[in-house]
Amino acid sequence: MQRLPFFLRMMRRRARAAAPYDVQWQPGLEVPAADGSPLVTDHYAPVTDEPCPVLLVRSAYGRGFPWNVLFGTAYAAHGFRVLLQSTRGTGGSGGEFHLWRNEAADGQATVEWMRKQEWFPGAFATIGPSYLSYVQWALGLDPPPEWRAAVLQVAAHDFYDGFHPDQQCALRLEMALISGTAFFHQSAGQLSYLRALLRLARHLRHAVRGVPLLDSYRRALGGRRQEFEDWVGHPYPDDLFWAGADAGPAADRMTVPVSLVTGWHDLTLGQTLRQYDRLRRAGQDPTLMIGPWTHTSLFEQGRADVLADSLEHLRFHLLGRGERRTGVRVHVGGEWRDLPAWPPPSTPARFHLRPEGGLGELADGATSFTYDPRDPTPSFAGQLQSRTAGARDNKPLEARPDVRTFTTGPLPEALEIMGTPTADLYATGSTGHFDLFVRLCDVDPQGRSVNVCDGFVRLTPDHADEEVVPVALGAAGHRFAAGHRIRLQVSGGAHPRFARNYGTGEPLATATRLVATTTTVHHDPAHPSALTLPVVGPQPSVRR
Repeated sequence: MQRLPFFLRMMRRRARAAAPYDVQWQPGLEVPAADGSPLVTDHYAPVTDEPCPVLLVRSAYGRGFPWNVLFGTAYAAHGFRVLLQSTRGTGGSGGEFHLWRNEAADGQATVEWMRKQEWFPGAFATIGPSYLSYVQWALGLDPPPEWRAAVLQVAAHDFYDGFHPDQQCALRLEMALISGTAFFHQSAGQLSYLRALLRLARHLRHAVRGVPLLDSYRRALGGRRQEFEDWVGHPYPDDLFWAGADAGPAADRMTVPVSLVTGWHDLTLGQTLRQYDRLRRAGQDPTLMIGPWTHTSLFEQGRADVLADSLEHLRFHLLGRGERRTGVRVHVGGEWRDLPAWPPPSTPARFHLRPEGGLGELADGATSFTYDPRDPTPSFAGQLQSRTAGARDNKPLEARPDVRTFTTGPLPEALEIMGTPTADLYATGSTGHFDLFVRLCDVDPQGRSVNVCDGFVRLTPDHADEEVVPVALGAAGHRFAAGHRIRLQVSGGAHPRFARNYGTGEPLATATRLVATTTTVHHDPAHPSALTLPVVGPQPSVRR
């Protein structure tokens, strides 16, 4: 082991008061993958003669900043021996990178290597966000007996669902481009990654507006990328291309204590909650934390809370020290709430869409708007990876002619929701091929319309005109203050969060024709389009 490099020593000095140990490291270890390829691994250890529990962190994004600070030195300074490893084909490791085909076997090979090390105490835990959580789920498909705890943060477990959420066959185009840039360049170093991000920003508009998509994306990603073309060209969940992409069955097999961490605006919130439910059905008792974070702001906005929660989990299950909370902790109305499980009991409150943009009691009417793929309704706020992610004022978006809003009167009392709001809409589209993007917002007395949660569906001519379209708006924990109004926002898309609907039904990869669609939402006694909220506590009356 040797002294940390200067940069890491400087970062350690800033945090020294909060962590008891000095840290040393051994960079560049080569751990054999399942096929013998070298997996480059940096070993961080506290300066102590005491036995130290082991944390395994496997990353497809390299081993430099921020991972060396967030995990390498941070947890070693708290008494853990940390192995920070670059997955196959990334960060100098040998072999060829693939999103999902190698991680289960390579994780097992790494554990086999750990067993042979003189410092290995016979037990280890895993930790990490996003893809660093996917490799944990992959390991859980056949859990090693020495595994004692897992911390999965803003976790992904199913890549099909990641690119085509809720089996909508509608590509998360922005995520595919940003994630592709990270996968293709981040492990090559910060300078390479920065250049790739600048290129993506410079050519993003052409990439998402040009047709056909298989040609327009190339400048943004620095040339042809077969991986991106595969994500676009295989939109159906039963396509053999996606075989093995879902590590969700690990939740049925894992016996280690699991800590799940996500955010209300995390793009993997839905995946995390599905795995939470699956673990509970399998007889496990995972902990769950949901904060006011996006997928990328977790360690910027919530680092202190997330670090404290993970240390509590790891110390309790690896060292038998301290206490571990059970159940669920959610951030609602500016404060943390502890719940026995998610979602808590609630009572449905139904608000009907009304003429002239009202939301309340049932009335006669219909509302129409035109969605033009040549000028698609833009994505703004919510579950994004770009700079406008999170909770924001939607007034600029709601000023567009292709966005319709339905709003209650001011609430006489506060109203709190926990669970999954839904919108049941009777909608038709003139081309037969159309989307519905539906968002719940909180409107304050000054008129700021802040997004709470949202949902998306893609419809085809198979949709019958008289058939209701249920739109799940995603999990939410939110308090509407007295005097605020509840708003439902309806539009024909959110581009490029979801690839635009061309109005023709042609394959996204090769389509070139763009046809505008007039969408009509019916709201009358025969077509009672409505918003349903999961209300906890008393249901106040609403002035319409």
